Amino acid sequence: MKPAAAIQRVRLTIAFDGAAYAGWQTQRTGIGVQQKIEEALARLFPSRPGVQGSSRTDTGVHALGLVAHFDLPVAEARMAPSKLVLAVNAHLPEDIRVTAAAWVPAGFHARFQARRKQYRYLIWNHPAMNPLLRHCAWHVPRLLDRVAMRAAASHVVGRHDFRALTTNPGYERLSTVREVTRCDVRRNGALITVVIEGDGFLYRMCRGIVGTLVQVGHGRFEPDDVRRMIRGRDRRLAGMTAPAHGLVLWSVHYACRPRRA
Repeated sequence: MKPAAAIQRVRLTIAFDGAAYAGWQTQRTGIGVQQKIEEALARLFPSRPGVQGSSRTDTGVHALGLVAHFDLPVAEARMAPSKLVLAVNAHLPEDIRVTAAAWVPAGFHARFQARRKQYRYLIWNHPAMNPLLRHCAWHVPRLLDRVAMRAAASHVVGRHDFRALTTNPGYERLSTVREVTRCDVRRNGALITVVIEGDGFLYRMCRGIVGTLVQVGHGRFEPDDVRRMIRGRDRRLAGMTAPAHGLVLWSVHYACRPRRA
């Protein structure tokens, strides 16, 4: 019986403009970012490695710091991580980039070992849309009450059943309980940024949170209504789902940093 071939696991940090893609994950219909990464790796390595990502994303959602890993036979792991970044990017479209690579232990898993994830949602709150942000920010022309939005956001923080703020994904979920450790509403001129951080997120959960906060900002709901929505565990009680194009997977955090040879 042949011994198992020695494997080197590689961690990638990936940024992409999601406008042209049906999310991160490979799809039966439509093109996923994962497919493009795997096609690029197949041009570099005979083993044609598959890639495991830290997060699924919706169609049209962007990423700045999605993390993924793949395995290489040691015999193929001859390229330094810094060179690997350049080589992979040479075979990727302009709207996808690997921003970092590192050797990691074989036990590292991009999805299962993620401790927390941060998403940011951009809102352009001005009567006229900023044309430079039209593909990455939601245009909300009517003035939003940031004080009310921040008060509402405080009710999102904590460990809750977020069934009221997620969309049914079409499959059975083991649990709809998640812990949100941060939900901030920042304003810089006309640009509002909602920062949401937690241990994991349900299907369209971040977009459900943002859509509800915007409706609080318009006075449709009171800030305290958000607490009642969450306790009610009914999607019909909460606000709208914000458009996909304003959402960015900003970063994924792990217990320790990888080695960057």
